Amino acid sequence: MKKRQQNRRAFLKQSSIGTLGLTILPWSLQAVAPSDTLRVAHIGVGGMGNNHMNWFANLPEVKIVALCDVDQAHLTSTIGSLEKLQPDWKVDAYEDFRRILDRKDIDAITCATPDHWHATIATLAFQAGKDVYGEKPLSYDVREGQKMLSALNRHNSIFQLGTQIHAGDNYHRVVEIIKSGILGDIKTVRLWKQGGSPELQMTKGQRVPSTLNWDMWQGPAPEREYFPERCHNTYRHFLDYSGGTYADFWCHIADIVYWSLQPKGLRSVSAKGEVAKGVSDTPGWIDVDFEFDNLKLHWTTEPPNVPGAKDRHIGAYFEGENGTLLCDYQTREITINGETVTDLDEVSISIPRSPGHQQNFVDAVKSRTQPESNLEYAREMTLPMHLGLISWRLGEPLKWNPEKEKFVGNSKANKLLSRKARKAWDLI
Repeated sequence: MKKRQQNRRAFLKQSSIGTLGLTILPWSLQAVAPSDTLRVAHIGVGGMGNNHMNWFANLPEVKIVALCDVDQAHLTSTIGSLEKLQPDWKVDAYEDFRRILDRKDIDAITCATPDHWHATIATLAFQAGKDVYGEKPLSYDVREGQKMLSALNRHNSIFQLGTQIHAGDNYHRVVEIIKSGILGDIKTVRLWKQGGSPELQMTKGQRVPSTLNWDMWQGPAPEREYFPERCHNTYRHFLDYSGGTYADFWCHIADIVYWSLQPKGLRSVSAKGEVAKGVSDTPGWIDVDFEFDNLKLHWTTEPPNVPGAKDRHIGAYFEGENGTLLCDYQTREITINGETVTDLDEVSISIPRSPGHQQNFVDAVKSRTQPESNLEYAREMTLPMHLGLISWRLGEPLKWNPEKEKFVGNSKANKLLSRKARKAWDLI
């Protein structure tokens, strides 16, 4: 462990003197950006973190001033990529995200860490006066989402959930059609995402890589023995960190239901399914039935038996009194009076189109108004996913009190609404 820590310190020291081809100066010595420039830092620069970097580096009013990752290999690679995107501006590199939050010159962060870190980093960022563009899922559990919203409101922060699909024209148009009422009263919606957690086998005898701070990677999660499948690309298939494919994709397709119908009064949750094969403990498949005051919502791992669904790996099917609407990320089919079309001329365009999901966030930071995928909306939309996972874990249907945000008469289920963080990483 001591040797690994020395290797990491040596890396960061070397980075600061330019061995990566950069001159990384202390932030206080760099030229101050113009007042209309947003100074952004990226926390977590693996696969999605590099997408964040690419997106924001291409916005003219943004300067990327810092990167952070607990894996030196990620930092080394990403710094090299950023130098090509932003050759006129140097960047600082950190292992500990708290050093970024300490900096008064940073306006906003993006967070693309593993899921179990999302809420902690965002909450601490709000407390430090930073705005946040955070990856999905919003939080590890229900209580974390509550803490995030409380901190955001207390500090008047801005938050955008990284549901990039929300910004597309297709979702905007689906919402316009649903809200127009042309399909009549909609009482049932079916959602699906094909494929569950994969079968993973443990790679035995693997030491923690010298580039990786495994203790910090685990953070608030329980301390576990390292093996590669628990880390980086496949971490979300372990309940210590996330909820598998179900938790990963829920927000992308449930988003269209919450945006268009705003379901209220969730009363019951009933899930069934099986644990994935291999060492993963998240769902190999999961089906969940939700009952709201005004809607029945069904999630399935396989496409439902409705027209047009079987060829779509993900989708939503709205069942109205006068017709149906089937959609995925990019397409839609509306069926009324036995005729299927892709659009309805009689439904006017009523929702302003997005300037782009990241631009929407930047505009919101500057105007101090919440963006489209804001935290209040994202928390409400994410909450049923957590409840479905709890029902699956316990293997029983559950009653929910939406006003108190507690299960009715089930102490076992209520205990799973939150998790005690490891002592050293209990930060919020």
